[in-house]
Amino acid sequence: MRLHSLVPTIPSDLVAALEDCGIRTDTDLLFSGTTIEVLKKLAPGVVSFADLEKYTRLVAENASAPGIRGDKVYAEVLRRRDEDAIDLVTGVTELDALVGGFGDSRVFEISGDKSSGKTALALQVALRLLVTHTQASVLWLDTAGDFSAERTTQITQQLGGEGSATALERLRVSLVLNIETADAVLEDLRCSLAASSASGSRVHLVVIDSVTPLLAPSLSAVSSHGHAIMTTFMQHVRVLARTYSLTFLIINNTSASAPYNPSSAFSSTTRKPALGPSFTFLTDCTLWLGNCEEVHEGAEVGSTIHVAEVFRSRTTRSRTWCVFKIQRGLLHSAG
Repeated sequence: MRLHSLVPTIPSDLVAALEDCGIRTDTDLLFSGTTIEVLKKLAPGVVSFADLEKYTRLVAENASAPGIRGDKVYAEVLRRRDEDAIDLVTGVTELDALVGGFGDSRVFEISGDKSSGKTALALQVALRLLVTHTQASVLWLDTAGDFSAERTTQITQQLGGEGSATALERLRVSLVLNIETADAVLEDLRCSLAASSASGSRVHLVVIDSVTPLLAPSLSAVSSHGHAIMTTFMQHVRVLARTYSLTFLIINNTSASAPYNPSSAFSSTTRKPALGPSFTFLTDCTLWLGNCEEVHEGAEVGSTIHVAEVFRSRTTRSRTWCVFKIQRGLLHSAG
């Protein structure tokens, strides 16, 4: 910062005298020597020692960033979080209690075998949000091109609700076939959230179905490049979640875990989430879904019974589980 820009805070004749000595900026004045050393460079009578000290302090104040109290910053963060807070639930009491709900700016990994209910769970959380909150939007990243508009319409009609008529308009589906496109979509989301006003529809939930095709091709046992890509991407996701009060539901495929998965409470679980153990620690909760082969009393024709188990969580107990059923695409309590 040039000293002449601080006139009249600093007298113009003093600024001129300092510039004659080669002291033209705030950096020159503050770091070219002590007050006595600066005073010796000036002609006698230009300024007194006390006044030079005073003007030097004024320059330092103008050049410094304003102080911010941590308690005020924290209070503002809490206020914004409360304003943006929206309950995200499946509507299945046992399942929602298992993970403490699906809100609170968290990143969930949802893994499990084929037909275990991963997409059904994510879709139910998304559509319940849309039919309940008319100003909420959902971003769905489809990495396989198999998002079903017909299935989504049927579930929306079954759920009903105040926002059901416009729910599908607020469900934004993006076809994402590689990690570069996924990064670009999330960056567009960040820009839109940063520029958005308080009014109008706002994204509260992001679903990635699934993340495995985006990250698995770059992972290798002989190179760390793929791991760096995965870590960078997930760090970007976590920053978005924390900064803009978003929930991420990230569906992950599976890989073999012989003879059984030690993270599970059941010895019959012989598979584990794909992408390696590091991926699990890049999320807030790993929820495993499985098919239940046992026949439960009260199970209706056409419904399937499933088990949801928490492998790891930052906020709730690990190795806990519950049972639920899926009927006509909707998740229900198994009881």
